[in-house]
Amino acid sequence: MDQLSRSAVDWLLESDEPSIRQMTRRDILDRAGPAEDVLAGPIVRRLLSGQQLDGGFGNHPYSKWTGAHWRLVSLVELEVPVGEQRARFAAETVLSWLTSPRHRSAIRSVDGLVRRCGSQEGNALAVCSRLGLAGDLRVGLLADSLVEWQWPDGGWNCDVKASGRRSSFHETLPPAWGLLEYWRATGDGAAKEAWRRAAELFLEHRLFRVGGTGEPINRAWLTLHYPPYWHYDILQVLVVLDRMGLAGDERCSDARDVLERRRLGDGRWRPGAYWWNPPGSSRAPDVVDWGRSRPSEMITLNALRVLEGAGRMD
Repeated sequence: MDQLSRSAVDWLLESDEPSIRQMTRRDILDRAGPAEDVLAGPIVRRLLSGQQLDGGFGNHPYSKWTGAHWRLVSLVELEVPVGEQRARFAAETVLSWLTSPRHRSAIRSVDGLVRRCGSQEGNALAVCSRLGLAGDLRVGLLADSLVEWQWPDGGWNCDVKASGRRSSFHETLPPAWGLLEYWRATGDGAAKEAWRRAAELFLEHRLFRVGGTGEPINRAWLTLHYPPYWHYDILQVLVVLDRMGLAGDERCSDARDVLERRRLGDGRWRPGAYWWNPPGSSRAPDVVDWGRSRPSEMITLNALRVLEGAGRMD
């Protein structure tokens, strides 16, 4: 391991968050080490705080960014235990919302293509699969629906005005992750085929390039964020592709080059932009202050993961 990476790893191993320390040892150093009490972490405690008797947090599950839907994505990325009842209780509110007749009846089809914000079902599918709920019939409905709604190019799109020739990368990444986690939990062949098609959509564009010209499709995708929520950027797609075993694909190399150029002189990474506001803000607050100008533990950990997966840390 090079000195920059070693410095970043040492910093992560001093984290106040037990899950960060545990994931760093396992994913970067390839050693288990002592089991950590993930639920004792200050971020995990904040994400679980304020839970109501119905399992939610006093608002709609999709409320940005304090609803159960968003908290659960952060919780499973911090690897709360599969049997954590508070997380599973919160997941009940998300499943009730996404599988309700009211929600399902609003799904639209135009020119034979379902126009659906697949990121909602995708993130929920990933969360429930990670929490041991893949056997729930409602979770199966989310997976089957995403497979059914997939566009010919391998993605998903909620834009009713879209031509049908190209889906949305933002709306495709969470479904790809969700179907991957569902396949891991169940072995479902249709889910595997669907996430592989989505992966190929990203790879054929080298994750961010226009076909033909090679120009960036959207320069904002080259900026690092955490949490990404439902947004696409090069680090988040590299993380998902790494989980798929595709981090070493040559078509990821351009994005990895950009990621390495974003590295600070001390070996860490910080966000270049953010989608959230600090707790207590009047608009789009998070329950966690993830940090804006300072280096980010989760961005640094994820960056090291994808570089390790591609053999770029030796």
